[in-house]
Amino acid sequence: MWQDIKMLNAISNALLGFAVLALLGAGIWWLAQRPMFTLKEIRVEGIGHSELRRVNPLIIRGSALPRIKGNFFTVNLDAVRVAFASVPWVRKASVQREWPNKLIVMIEEHQPLATWDDDGRLLSAHGDLFTANLDEAEEDGELLCLSGPNGSEKDVVARLADFRRWFGPIDLNPVEVDLSSRYAWSLKLDNGMTVELGREQNKDTLKDRVERLVQVYPQLKSRLQGRIESVDMRYPNGLALKASGLSDGLGSQEK
Repeated sequence: MWQDIKMLNAISNALLGFAVLALLGAGIWWLAQRPMFTLKEIRVEGIGHSELRRVNPLIIRGSALPRIKGNFFTVNLDAVRVAFASVPWVRKASVQREWPNKLIVMIEEHQPLATWDDDGRLLSAHGDLFTANLDEAEEDGELLCLSGPNGSEKDVVARLADFRRWFGPIDLNPVEVDLSSRYAWSLKLDNGMTVELGREQNKDTLKDRVERLVQVYPQLKSRLQGRIESVDMRYPNGLALKASGLSDGLGSQEK
């Protein structure tokens, strides 16, 4: 072996290469520990430079910043993202480095849409459940009231958009929407009227029932002068109506 010059040269070159790599790694480690790479600034901004209205700087300083460890090179960006995502009102957070000692945290806030199921949680316009101060959530106006079985949040938000569109021709909007444990739909409109729509038998069931109500509503409104309390649209070809001043309602109305 010791007389094999080629093998000796190969071993020598390999050892030299390992030594160079070790020195290079040590140099990089030493450089990375220099004070100039200590994090000096963590800038928090809205995604797309949008204004952050509800994310509280005091909570960020108290809960998110203490969880950030390391310097510009060694900080775990995913851990930083998780720390900021745990702050109230934060829907999404993304993090990037900015040379030589800064982090940029971009935040998307929850947009509150409704209270959910009377359990203190809020529902965002994206159908995400979150916990936050109700008074803050209602700074721009009273929230809707939505409810449904666990896991149905996004379905209820999507159906809310349908109801808004379907009731548009008579200038009414839902303020409460409920999907029961049996998956039957009911809602309350901004004129105080409750509407029972029942279960979806096919993709057009709810739309057809709303359209039937929309067609006859102007006549009912004119006749009852705002006294309508509730309408049951679960009848195949009609409705049942309850109005103040009418002890037995109007019963089933065949079309």
